[in-house]
Amino acid sequence: MAKTSRADLRTTADYQFGRGAGDALFPAEAHLEIDYSTGGRPSQIHAPDGRLASMGTDGRFTLGFAGGRRLHDHLDAPAYRVYVGDESEPFVRDGENTFAKFVDDCGSEIRPGDEVLVVHEGGELLGVGRAELSATGMQDFQTGMAVMVREGVEEYVDAEA
Repeated sequence: MAKTSRADLRTTADYQFGRGAGDALFPAEAHLEIDYSTGGRPSQIHAPDGRLASMGTDGRFTLGFAGGRRLHDHLDAPAYRVYVGDESEPFVRDGENTFAKFVDDCGSEIRPGDEVLVVHEGGELLGVGRAELSATGMQDFQTGMAVMVREGVEEYVDAEA
């Protein structure tokens, strides 16, 4: 079985996050280290600034903080963003989950299972993770986990050191 090409990675990212996301995550000229499974599927994709993404068995990407930062710089707000205030900020930075009652706003396209960026209301990227609720649920519910945070900015900074 042939290995997945960089163009295929970009196509998948465009499908998952919207047009241009593939170029933001996996630019043609960038140095990438891609680990492949025995079947030729990319399992981990790293760049000099850290882990960009992993590809799940479902064919969708799970973001690393470095990949989240690239999407944060590329995607128009509020796409794939979950906004939190000062009360949640230190917890998300440390990689703690985000709960619905602390969500101030979010992208209307978010569905459960989507990869999202957890962002401070001031615009700073705090973490990346998987949405556990739809956008409507995040805004309407006062209980429950909104985002299972995979990696916070403090974990990312510590890993770089």
